[in-house]
Amino acid sequence: MTNEPRSDVPAMLASGLVLGVILVLLAAIYSSFIVIQPGNVGVVFNRWSGALKTVGQGVAWRVPWVTQVQSYPIALRTYTMVRRSQEGAVQGDDSIDLPTKEGQHIRQDISVTYNTSQEKAADVFRAFRGADIADIESTFVRRTIITTAQNAAGQMSLTDLISNQRGQLQGQIQDDLQGQMNKMGFVVDKVNLGASHLPDAIEKQMQQKMAAQQQAQQAEYELQRQQTLAKAKVAEAEGDAQATLVKAKAQAEANKLLQQSLTALLIQNKAIERWNGTLPQFTGGGAVPFLNLKDLGGGSGEGGSTAPGQ
Repeated sequence: MTNEPRSDVPAMLASGLVLGVILVLLAAIYSSFIVIQPGNVGVVFNRWSGALKTVGQGVAWRVPWVTQVQSYPIALRTYTMVRRSQEGAVQGDDSIDLPTKEGQHIRQDISVTYNTSQEKAADVFRAFRGADIADIESTFVRRTIITTAQNAAGQMSLTDLISNQRGQLQGQIQDDLQGQMNKMGFVVDKVNLGASHLPDAIEKQMQQKMAAQQQAQQAEYELQRQQTLAKAKVAEAEGDAQATLVKAKAQAEANKLLQQSLTALLIQNKAIERWNGTLPQFTGGGAVPFLNLKDLGGGSGEGGSTAPGQ
């Protein structure tokens, strides 16, 4: 009876050993594959040989404790640094401090869209020792964006940074950043400059300058408007004078033609056409106006009647 408990010990040890082996086999089977998500490329690294190879999306097989698989995004992703705390990669004011050629500083929102080159995914793994893309972003990508932007902005004036040369700054940052990140296996798709945040003193100076420029533009516009109105009035006066001159010349020409065409007989005929047949009622020895009895009668007075009352 005393030997029965001792006989159960080897059986329990054997059962535990079998269970451990089963668990190890299950862990080995589970860790022998990994799923590469869509939009990513996988890099398989052999710890024994140091060999690297890339695999596409889907299931990637590996030897447990011998090979390592790391995935990197080939789909576009955006790293953002802005002042608004809920939008950037880092909470709080994460906008970049940009120096200007004059030694002034502004805060600048920026976002960079990039991806991993599928052909250089193994180079990314090698350069960053198999680090995850989130770790690479928080170190290399972030530092490279800040340094490149500051170097480009330091060659420009404050006015250029926030006005007419803003597009040139964005293009310069994109070109320089593309060169730096391409060396490490990344491709820059787009750099976008967001809002510029000026110090309060500079913001006040800029507002005063803009107000003065607007006032100058308004004064220039008003001057041009007055000049235009004056020119219009001069043109109107010249037109009226020209019209009056033309009218006067036409009237003079008409009077001249009328004077040349008038004769004594024509004048008398016009008077006869207007006469209503009533003789003037007056006494005196003068002749009746506009009437030439000889012309009307056609004779020397024979058979002619005399004026009433004679």
